[in-house]
Amino acid sequence: MKIAILSRKKSLYSTRRLVEAGSDRGHEVKVIDTLRCYMSTTSFRPEIHLNGEALTDFEAVIPRIGASITFYGTAVLRQFEMMGVYPLNESVAISRSRDKLRSVQLLSRKGIGLPITGFAHSPDDIRDLIKMVGGAPLVIKLLEGTQGIGVVLAETQKAAESVIEAFMGLKANILVQEYIREAGGADIRCFVIGDRVVAAMKRQAQAGEFRSNLHRGGSASLVKITPEERSTAVRAAKVMGLNVSGVDILRSNHGPVVMEVNSSPGLEGIETATGKDVAAMVIEFIERNARPHHTRTRGKG
Repeated sequence: MKIAILSRKKSLYSTRRLVEAGSDRGHEVKVIDTLRCYMSTTSFRPEIHLNGEALTDFEAVIPRIGASITFYGTAVLRQFEMMGVYPLNESVAISRSRDKLRSVQLLSRKGIGLPITGFAHSPDDIRDLIKMVGGAPLVIKLLEGTQGIGVVLAETQKAAESVIEAFMGLKANILVQEYIREAGGADIRCFVIGDRVVAAMKRQAQAGEFRSNLHRGGSASLVKITPEERSTAVRAAKVMGLNVSGVDILRSNHGPVVMEVNSSPGLEGIETATGKDVAAMVIEFIERNARPHHTRTRGKG
């Protein structure tokens, strides 16, 4: 099978592991720099070019699209879909998961456990917004933030008001969320492939920090998840329409709550913590499911 990986760098751990896993299983794997692709949308003959040559004969594409290039990255992926190439995650599903407001609304509609969440751009009554999510302490997030950047824990009413006013001054869209104190600065990353959780790790924030992201100095360890947590992760991935995802869950007093569904989950932390060959599992999923024009949206959405 000829597989394309949309990634900015071949040297990134996740990209490198997917290349290794694909090659080990006898596939031809090519890493393509997403931003260097250019496209033709002539009727009935969609094409993608790179360095003066058309990209043809690919049977599957693995999108490793960073949040900062979501717009162009999903456009390139959509073009592959229009050419009949099987996408590991579809462009529409990736766009859906990257929109924090849309994703929370979709999860809420399907009854997935979530922290109490409010959204605002320029609220007339900041105090009412804070009251709506249960008051301080609370978490304030920029909708455009990733990897813990643009996330603030406001421990008092005054601090919350000040931070929200500051973000309002920047004309930023924000998310205001209940702080799950009982989680103790830890969350669970469930790596979902298809309809099952294939690996799970606990991420613990370092002392004095509430964000558990590994990029922010958090540590990762193997964890045993409950049937309810497993079900929640699989259902959240299905709601987003993602074949492969990293579902981040907090353990709250009222059960598991979903913080985020990541459409390009990293492999380094999960493989190191669990000792599992997750990259090979991704390739195996492609082997079982890849066939021409096998997408729900066919590049339309």
